[in-house]
Amino acid sequence: MFDGLQKLQNGSDVRGVALSVPGGGGVTLTPEACAQIAAAFVLWLAEKTGKAPAALRVGVGHDSRLTAQSLKAAALRGIGSQGARGLDCGLASTPAMFMGTVFSETALDGSIMLTASHLPMERNGMKFFTAQGGFDKGDVKALLTLAGSLPQVPETAPPAEPLDLMGLYCAHLRGRIVTGAGKGDRPLAGLHIVVDAGNGAGGFFVRQVLEPLGCDCSGSQFLEPDGHFPNHIPNPENPAAMAAIQKAVLSSGAGLGLIFDTDVDRMSAVLPGGTEVNRDAIIALAAAILAPHHPGGTIVTDSVTSDRLTAFLEGELGLKHRRFKRGYKNVINEMLRLNAEGVDCPLAMETSGHGALMENYALDDGAYLAVKLVIALTQRGSLASLIEALPPGVEETERRIPIAGEDFQEKGAAALEAFRRRAEEKGFTLAPTCEGVRLTLPEGWMLLRQSLHDPLLPLNAEGNAPGGAQRLLATAKELLRGLPGLDLSVLD
Repeated sequence: MFDGLQKLQNGSDVRGVALSVPGGGGVTLTPEACAQIAAAFVLWLAEKTGKAPAALRVGVGHDSRLTAQSLKAAALRGIGSQGARGLDCGLASTPAMFMGTVFSETALDGSIMLTASHLPMERNGMKFFTAQGGFDKGDVKALLTLAGSLPQVPETAPPAEPLDLMGLYCAHLRGRIVTGAGKGDRPLAGLHIVVDAGNGAGGFFVRQVLEPLGCDCSGSQFLEPDGHFPNHIPNPENPAAMAAIQKAVLSSGAGLGLIFDTDVDRMSAVLPGGTEVNRDAIIALAAAILAPHHPGGTIVTDSVTSDRLTAFLEGELGLKHRRFKRGYKNVINEMLRLNAEGVDCPLAMETSGHGALMENYALDDGAYLAVKLVIALTQRGSLASLIEALPPGVEETERRIPIAGEDFQEKGAAALEAFRRRAEEKGFTLAPTCEGVRLTLPEGWMLLRQSLHDPLLPLNAEGNAPGGAQRLLATAKELLRGLPGLDLSVLD
């Protein structure tokens, strides 16, 4: 019996500390825990598919993290302990591991991706896929409960089979570009695109996707996998990471820069001249590419997108904008719900760079989204005109307000209600939102919401003129003043 596995749940993923580092916490995602969870995944698949465990084929892939090999061996051992066939997919991207359940050549019953996205090097995690998509929170909870009830996985297991899943996945992406561009077998000849993989798993996009199609990728950087992440955090939202790809575009004179996170389910871009295409702008660009094929369609985003994005989507592109709860699974599930109801909803995307297209199995795939940008570049010669009508951002900030005490959830809920009531009393405009309280003011907008798991009230604010964001923070502080348990010093 394994105790404490439920503490490894992080929304729809498993995450924990997998490596002991100076000043870090104790290791929680051990190889033994990983083996138990993988064994439980086999039994979960057997129940869902009606197949005997011995008939199941389960792939395991990983990003560049230092603990990848030990956890992969443990996961494969857990799979083999239940009699299933484990397939070693090696260095992979998260979207490729899902596609392994879809490709007819592989038809995996399930797959496990070992990754903790952009988190520090000591962290690692597990994502789970079937042909129906990734796990939801309830699936992970049930899986960890089952894992905790199983006998300990034996130390030995049948050897795993190698599977070149990334070769198949890259051929799939190349085929999409060739078909979409319609310019023969080398449609990228004459284009110059640089890629920053952040020493994660994304180097394949240069070597196995762009260059074989004739693209000049000189100036690309940090393509070698290195779990120390020596150059910058592999996170498109990180300022140092974005500055690195901007510098690469400028120094190489490239026509487009692409940057991925560690496991390549997120991306952002840089235009010639170093213009950052991130957060609202990357959503706007993806929507602009899709808009001609989905007139009047609905774009689902997370709740912290700006009013200027709404104006662009609805006023310039003729689309509808649906803000929903933060979390990539939340926005994807909302897209699926709308399409099931007959609403044309081609894209669900977070400001973090998670972008899922209905045409691509509702999968948040940074490489596939990059393919869409590359195809558009071949057709237009430049992407800048697609978003030139998006008003530029002026000032934006996020502050995370700590809540003291064990009863932080109750205090947070009470603070949100008081914030709403005080805003109404002052005559402020409350904008529609699926979570928290969103205010539209002359200085800009702000959204205060409650973290699902942590003792925090995240506050996002965007000013529409210099100094606007600071004035919004001052307004928020006044609305929250005197409420119990809140540390408002972060708003100064």
